[in-house]
Amino acid sequence: MTPPAFPAVLRDELQHGLTALGLDAAALTPPLLAYLALLDRWNRTYNLTAIRDPREMVTRHLLDSLAMHRYVVDSGTLADLGTGPGLPGIPLAIAKPQLRVTLVESNGKKARFLREAVRTLGLANARVAESRAEALDEPGAYDAITARALDVLAGIIGVGGHLLKADGRLLAMKGVEPTEEIAALPAGWTVQALHRLAVPGLAGERHLVVVGRAA
Repeated sequence: MTPPAFPAVLRDELQHGLTALGLDAAALTPPLLAYLALLDRWNRTYNLTAIRDPREMVTRHLLDSLAMHRYVVDSGTLADLGTGPGLPGIPLAIAKPQLRVTLVESNGKKARFLREAVRTLGLANARVAESRAEALDEPGAYDAITARALDVLAGIIGVGGHLLKADGRLLAMKGVEPTEEIAALPAGWTVQALHRLAVPGLAGERHLVVVGRAA
């Protein structure tokens, strides 16, 4: 895959960030830049994300999505709910080729972009489900679900909890520690872990909340 012609500083920032996250920068930089180029091109017409600057996308989209990689299994099934332009699902699918990722998105133009991205990037381990999460008729099909900016924890469980296997986990990306959201989890669900994430180049707080069914 020939990397697109982004400025060297952008490429360097991505590589340094991937290395800081403990990922293989040499292997992942070309496909991630190819995804970024496609997103940047489509975004000019379809307004897929409010972030317009590719350098800002490196930090706030690519590295932010991959900051959770240590807590995502290398294989199995994951549904990314309300994935938008594929975040964090596409970066995770690129970084973990044995992980089977379903990109769940109800917005038609975003779903079209996702299908083009999966095709262009050759992501054999990713598929697009053009659907609302609550309408996805795949009960108990997933080892994990994730959501980056979809809803509060209770809301994510409400629309996507049915997709999880009995021992499946919600991996919810949040900013500051969501104390009130944790306290408002529905009966039968509990926080299994809370991880503070370090996103290279990002000053704000990021947390990953791991939620599962109570024993």
